[in-house]
Amino acid sequence: MRLVIFDVDGTLVDSQAQIVQAMEFAFAAVDQPLPTRRDILSIVGLSLPEAFAVLLPAATKADQLRASEAYKDSFAQNRRDGAKPQFYDGIYDVLETLRHQDETLLGVATGKSRRGLMSLCDAYGITSWFQTMQVADDHPSKPNPSMILQAMTDTGMSPHSTVMIGDTSYDMQMARSAQVSAIGVTWGFHPRENLGDAHVLCDAPRDLIKIIDQHTESKHG
Repeated sequence: MRLVIFDVDGTLVDSQAQIVQAMEFAFAAVDQPLPTRRDILSIVGLSLPEAFAVLLPAATKADQLRASEAYKDSFAQNRRDGAKPQFYDGIYDVLETLRHQDETLLGVATGKSRRGLMSLCDAYGITSWFQTMQVADDHPSKPNPSMILQAMTDTGMSPHSTVMIGDTSYDMQMARSAQVSAIGVTWGFHPRENLGDAHVLCDAPRDLIKIIDQHTESKHG
């Protein structure tokens, strides 16, 4: 058996437009200039309090919290308006293949809230595909390994039977801290050069299953 854990934003779905739009709303709420798109995407993966501490370092805690709440309100309104991030080409097929493998358990470890994750998964009808779902509500922010450790506890898997797939440096550092294999995908929000903690990089979804197979096999033998 093996556990394959996925990040969400920037790994499974391209939510860049929704993230930037919510950031515009958040920074307007505290009357601060919007950071560059690169700076905004650099914090994707962090939980919201940590993200706004990075993006608004000189702001008061109250303003950071207000920006965080405004961000969540904007994202929720976008969902109510029908906004739905799209899967990266080929990723849905990867999930479909993995979920039908008897030896594979699927998990999620995301900086999204439970409300946000469930809304996305329910919209695509994939909630039942995951045996463990770890969200920002219940854990310290990435790169703390808490999400992966809980996912392994939930499924009874060991570090040697677990891989973490993500697009950010935080995902790779989290995987290293949990002593599981770190697979970095290069189609997401962090540039390739930021993924130095990955054990292996994947440049296209079509190659992902082969890399997962090779990497889990190499750990066992």
